Amino acid sequence: MEAKRFLGGWIDQEHLLLQNAKGELYLTTQQDSKWLSFLPDFVRKRIEGRHNLQNIIHNTGWLLFDKILRMGVGLIVGVWVARYLGPEQFGAFNFAIAFVALFGSVASLGLDGIVIRDIVREPGKKHEILSSAFLLKLCGGSVAFLISVLAIYIMRPAESNVHWLVGIIAAGMIFQSFDTIDLWFQSQVLSKYTVIAKNAAFIVFALVRVILIVNKAPLAAFALSAFAEIILGAVFLTAFYLRQMVDPVWCPKMETARCLVKESWPVILSGIGIMIYIRIDQVMLGQMRGNKDVGVYSAALRFSEIWYFIPVGIVNSVMPSLTKLRQESEKRYFQRTKQLFKILVAVAYAIAIPMTFLSSFLITSFYGQEYREAGTVLSIHIWTAVFVFLGTGMSPWIANEKMFHFAVFQTWLGAIINFTLNLLFIPLWGAIGVAIATLISQIFAAYLALLVSKKTRVIFRLETQAILLR
Repeated sequence: MEAKRFLGGWIDQEHLLLQNAKGELYLTTQQDSKWLSFLPDFVRKRIEGRHNLQNIIHNTGWLLFDKILRMGVGLIVGVWVARYLGPEQFGAFNFAIAFVALFGSVASLGLDGIVIRDIVREPGKKHEILSSAFLLKLCGGSVAFLISVLAIYIMRPAESNVHWLVGIIAAGMIFQSFDTIDLWFQSQVLSKYTVIAKNAAFIVFALVRVILIVNKAPLAAFALSAFAEIILGAVFLTAFYLRQMVDPVWCPKMETARCLVKESWPVILSGIGIMIYIRIDQVMLGQMRGNKDVGVYSAALRFSEIWYFIPVGIVNSVMPSLTKLRQESEKRYFQRTKQLFKILVAVAYAIAIPMTFLSSFLITSFYGQEYREAGTVLSIHIWTAVFVFLGTGMSPWIANEKMFHFAVFQTWLGAIINFTLNLLFIPLWGAIGVAIATLISQIFAAYLALLVSKKTRVIFRLETQAILLR
């Protein structure tokens, strides 16, 4: 009997409840994944028969493929777009993206983790949870769109081109409500469908952007392509969902929506802090110095932030073992945490040191002489990698010790320091001042903030030893 649609009913780690085209339910025994045959014998033997682990590895592989594809194609096409538009127009485009991102937390409402958790805990209520979350995100996206458009009119009343850019990009937040479907796939460890849907749209519009460059299209066309990419991704995601689900009927309930919002507000506050922390610099730079400086700074960011997927992959791979060690031996737990910090810092040094000396060459080679000032920006900003990597490395400790309130404190501390230093440094040094402000705020948020309490000072000592490679 052939399974036509996915029901999502795991009986245990070995048996899955499926439904055929006639609606008949039956049990199937999961087989080892086909990709195991390509692994070395000593690796294959360790994971044969462990189907839950195989599903996790398979899912992680798809997510890694997503990151690498977007990183590679995004860099190539992004550089081409930057060279075509020039610093002024490229800066206006990135200013609009950064400005809209400030309101992203209002659009998402911090629901993602909560929805995934609730679906896993109560699979029988999946339609109720998903539909309630979808409507909330649709409302949040609409409100975020209106706030974005109103705010840009107030901040830049005479710049109609920026109004259009912000309006087009902000409209994408409404259609991001369809990302609720991705939460279902995540809860079932089936992220490959999201990766295929989103990357199909990404590839299509990467080609569209190339066509726009060849045909000398105006700046607004590139904003429209970004908006259309979100819509096409939503269409593909919906198609996969309808194909995989047996009964895709959603039934939103006010009580469920109310409970979701009640739990999500701390995440919303944290998300607002994160967006201010990582995006306010480009908005302030555009307001205080103009779009050209934003274009120069954005060019440097392409090379500086491209490496940030590395610590996420390392930390995700060691987090289960660290969680287990926390229950078995505190001493070994902190020893392993120190080793993690040392690995992350060593990788960050391996990136930052050569990039410091190659920054000007890389910028002028890829972007051209118009962006040459970005070389100095990159040589400074690349050192934030040390503290970004350490901040990511703290994730297992924050989760194991339930120090989520401290994570919020770190975020807002970094945001406040970044905002304050940008006010001081942007008038003096422009894009270079923003890079300096970002580096200092990262040092405070990911490192010096750990001095505030006895419990966090333990991690401060471990990070210090890692920075000194001791």
